[in-house]
Amino acid sequence: MNLILLYPDDYISNDCVRLTDYRQHYVRDIHRPQIGDTLKVGNLSGLMGSATVLALDQSTLILQVDCASPPPRPLPLTIIMALPRPKVLKRVLLTATTLGIKQIIVCNSWRVDKSYWSSPALSTEEVNRQLITGLEQAKDTLLPQVLLRNRFKPFVEDDMHQIIAESCAYVAHPTAVRLCPQSLLAAAAAQGKQRITVAIGPEGGFIQYEIDKLISAGFVPISFGDRILRVETAVCWLAGHV
Repeated sequence: MNLILLYPDDYISNDCVRLTDYRQHYVRDIHRPQIGDTLKVGNLSGLMGSATVLALDQSTLILQVDCASPPPRPLPLTIIMALPRPKVLKRVLLTATTLGIKQIIVCNSWRVDKSYWSSPALSTEEVNRQLITGLEQAKDTLLPQVLLRNRFKPFVEDDMHQIIAESCAYVAHPTAVRLCPQSLLAAAAAQGKQRITVAIGPEGGFIQYEIDKLISAGFVPISFGDRILRVETAVCWLAGHV
C-alpha cells in the first residue's frame, strides 16, 4: 500500500481522520510509524498529500491530514474487453487501475463462457476491491468507471457510437493487416482526437461477426504483431503505446 485512501466517513474533524480497518492494521504492521511520522494519503476522487500520525494503538490510527496535490493524470485510453475468466478479470482490473486507465467496459462475446457472468468477481464489492487496491498501489485517487454489458449486439448498436465519439477506435485482431501504431495518442491527434478506445476479444479472439459489427461501428482492426497476448498483457502493451 503506497497510498492510504481516505473516505468522507473517516473524518472526525476538518483535518483529522480515524482509521480502524485494514488500513490501520497495514500501517501498524508494515509501516510501523512513530508518533509524528508522516504517511502518504489521498481523498478518494480528490486531492493527495501527507498525514501526520497523532495516535496509534492496536485498534485505532488517528492522522492529521494535509491534501493539496492533484492525483496523477489519467491515461486517455478506454478498454473494452470481452469478459475473461474471473481470476483473470481481477488481475486486469487491478492492472488497468494501476496504469491509470479510467474507463473499462466488460462486454459479452460468442466465445465467453456464459457461467462467467454469474461469477462473484463481477459483484460491485469485488470489482471495487480490485480498483481500490490498484489505486493504493499506484498512488492515485481517481476511481475508474467499470461498465458491464452482457449483450454484444445491443451494446455495439446502441451504445458504441457515444463511447467512441471523441476517440480513435481500434479492435485487436490477430489476423489484422494493420499493426498497432507505435504511439496511439499521436495517431489519434493526427485525426483530431484526444482519446483512444481499444476492444480486446476473449481467448481465441472475437468471431468474424463480432469483428464486422465493430468495424461497422467505427473500429479499425489492428494487430500486436506475431505474438498472441493474454488480456492482461495486452492491456499493459497498449498502455505502453499511448
